[in-house]
Parts: sequence; structure tokens; C-alpha cells
Amino acid sequence: MTAYHARRATTETFELAEGPVWDAVNDRVLWVDILAGTVLSGRLDGAGITVTGSRSFGEPVGAVLPAADGRLAVVARERILFAAEGGAVEAGPVVVPTGARSRTNDAAVDPAGRLLVGTHPFDGGDGSEVLVQLDGDRVRVLDDDLLLSNGLCWSPDGGTLYSVDTLAATVWARDYDVGSGATGPRRVHLEVDGMPDGMCADTDGNLWIAFWGRGEVRRYDATGAVIDTVAVDAPHTSSVAFAGPGLHTLVITTARADLDADALAAAPASGALFTAEVAAQGLPQPRYRR
Repeated sequence: MTAYHARRATTETFELAEGPVWDAVNDRVLWVDILAGTVLSGRLDGAGITVTGSRSFGEPVGAVLPAADGRLAVVARERILFAAEGGAVEAGPVVVPTGARSRTNDAAVDPAGRLLVGTHPFDGGDGSEVLVQLDGDRVRVLDDDLLLSNGLCWSPDGGTLYSVDTLAATVWARDYDVGSGATGPRRVHLEVDGMPDGMCADTDGNLWIAFWGRGEVRRYDATGAVIDTVAVDAPHTSSVAFAGPGLHTLVITTARADLDADALAAAPASGALFTAEVAAQGLPQPRYRR
């Protein structure tokens, strides 16, 4: 097992940085600050990330994904927004009904370009959070009994969907037909120690999972064994993605949210983005096709 140590990549810190993705077309990292309602972009330069853009949407933003038409698919509090670079914003499908005690959370694009989005409760959760699949403007519910839907990714062949329920400390798996979007029954893939958050897969089919409150990312193999770890100098590690031209650089988001003054003094880099060069390669980021 290799124990890596991530390096701080941004001078800036964010309240709740989440959802890093590599936009290969524009050679940049995208991520969100959920509570600030901002979508950010940055240039990856070695171990560092230079913030090159920030756009506020005036409401919580759970995720951002590059779309096939050149716009950004912004997963806003209740619905998807399609934002042109520095320009017009078009309202898309509703994910969370108005008045629900939830907001959107993590999201991911399947290999065929469909968008999957999960929800996050405002008040602890009662086991009614959802995971939905957007195919065009059609919204299909995959799960409606989650405590807190979080990280999403696929196996290298696209045939298995992995999904995190943070408060259940569980990673689910289910068969996934990329051609049709059909899914099989879900099954327990991992039951873990801690609070799993964002997640990505590598070309060997291993899962890299960020752990909220633990200051680490763990790499799990197909048997459920932890085969690598990445230490992060911020307790609230929120998500992880591969970035860079060769997809060998891990980008890790962290948060300042829910940390008191003593905790922030002990971990002043909380809320920054971190990077780590690892002996693994990520999968290309598909673009959302509405």
C-alpha cells in the first residue's frame, strides 16, 4: 500500500468546495463552492491550480459538468441550468420539487452523456433522498430511499454504476446499460468506516473515495481492500477527480464548513484544493448531452 500526501494547490479557500472535474476541451479544472453558489475554473500548473474564473448563481450549486454544446450544466438548488461562458443562462429540468427540504448534491455524466444527480437533506435526512437520471429532459428516479446521495462513478467499461450514500456509510453498485440507460437492482459494494463523500474510478476499476471528517482519500480495489491512501491537510475532504492531460493528477476538494475556530486554526488550509501525483490513471470525463 502506498501512502501519498496531497499538496495544497490553491491559495484561495472556499466554504464548501466540491465536485472537481477535468474539462479536457478547455484544459481546465472545474469545481463549485456549494454554499457560496459559485462555479469556478482553474488552470492546472504542476501541483498548483490557479483560479481563472468564478461565476455566482445566487443559490446553492451542487455540481458543474461540461456539456457537449460548449455550455456548462450547472446543478443548481432545484434544477439544472445551462450556462454559456459569461453569458445567458437557460433553465433546464427540475430535480428537486419546489418546497422540498432538500437540495441537489453530487452529479456525474455517464459514458453516453446522461446526467445523474443526487439530493442532500437540509435537516439530517429521513431516508427519502433521491438519485435521478436525466436522459434529455426525461427524469427517471433510480433511488428514493437514500439518507444523503453523494459520489457517483462508473466502471471503466461503463457496465457498473457506483453510488455513495454518505450517512449510510455505503457504496452501492448496480449493473448499467450504457446504450439504454437501464439499470439493474442495486447491491452493496462497500460498507466503510467513516463518511464517504465524492468518488471517482481509475482505469483499473479501483475506486478513489474522499472521506468527510477524516482528511483522507482511500483507494479501494474490487475486493473492498484499501490499497492506497492520500493524506490531506484538511479534515473535510469532500471530493476527488483525476485531472491533467494524462489524467494522473488527483484533484481533491475540501471545506471550511462545520469547522469551529479551533479546528480552522489547526487546519488553516481547509477549504483549499489539493493535488497528488499517483500511480494510477483516471477515466475521461464525458460531456453532458441533453
